Amino acid sequence: MLNKSLILSILLTLVVAMAAYAKTPVTIYGDHNYPPYSYAEGGKAKGIYTEILQRAFSRMKDYDVSIELVPWARGLNFIETGSGLALYPPYEHRETRPWMDPYSVPILDETVVIFCTEDSLPKSRTRWPEDYYGLTIGLNLGFKLGGEQFWQAVEERKIRVEEATGSRPNILKLGANRIDCYMNDRISVLWELDRLKKSGEYKGKDFVEGSVVSSNQGFLGFTNQDKGKFPFKEDFLKKFNAEILKMQASGEIQKIIDSHTNQ
Repeated sequence: MLNKSLILSILLTLVVAMAAYAKTPVTIYGDHNYPPYSYAEGGKAKGIYTEILQRAFSRMKDYDVSIELVPWARGLNFIETGSGLALYPPYEHRETRPWMDPYSVPILDETVVIFCTEDSLPKSRTRWPEDYYGLTIGLNLGFKLGGEQFWQAVEERKIRVEEATGSRPNILKLGANRIDCYMNDRISVLWELDRLKKSGEYKGKDFVEGSVVSSNQGFLGFTNQDKGKFPFKEDFLKKFNAEILKMQASGEIQKIIDSHTNQ
């Protein structure tokens, strides 16, 4: 019969072994209304970024990662206050978001364009943002798109910005002539417009595609305001980057993009 000391020794060994193999629970936040990249539907997290991250996280054996989709402005607040570890998919804005650092390796390239009503779009649309002076441009709440000259024009009241919570309300506002133009990622706008047309919700005129405003890259952005709350942050980022680079090299990420855009 085993004595108590031996039993305790065995139990202690098992506890230490289990602790060594225990996965660290991690919550990553994402945009709940940025289709087709990141969005909630039927209570589930979906989208191009979401699928990429889910696959990468599943291969990070030291971590048990859950994704929680939230309004973009709320997600930014989590990072700014240090209450959340990381958020996807921000663009890199180190000057205006000093509390978000470090960033992961770039995950995707996104092209930001401006869509306008036929009445609003100037014939000459090569100059950004000068050709759009006097217009009201819709943006997703919390998105800092357009560049420095654009926001200078907004500050000088040469351009008016009107924000809404996501692509859907902005597209409907554009179709109803409540805004002159809408600026966002090209694939995101066309994807949502197609859905709205199929559902019969969009009855406005077709948009005219205007200037290419910029090409941006989407990242997983981390907080630097956590004060040691996430001691595993550096290791997590290193392992995440390694998985993303493997997925890019193998063509897996492009296949995910194609599956969501019917290419």
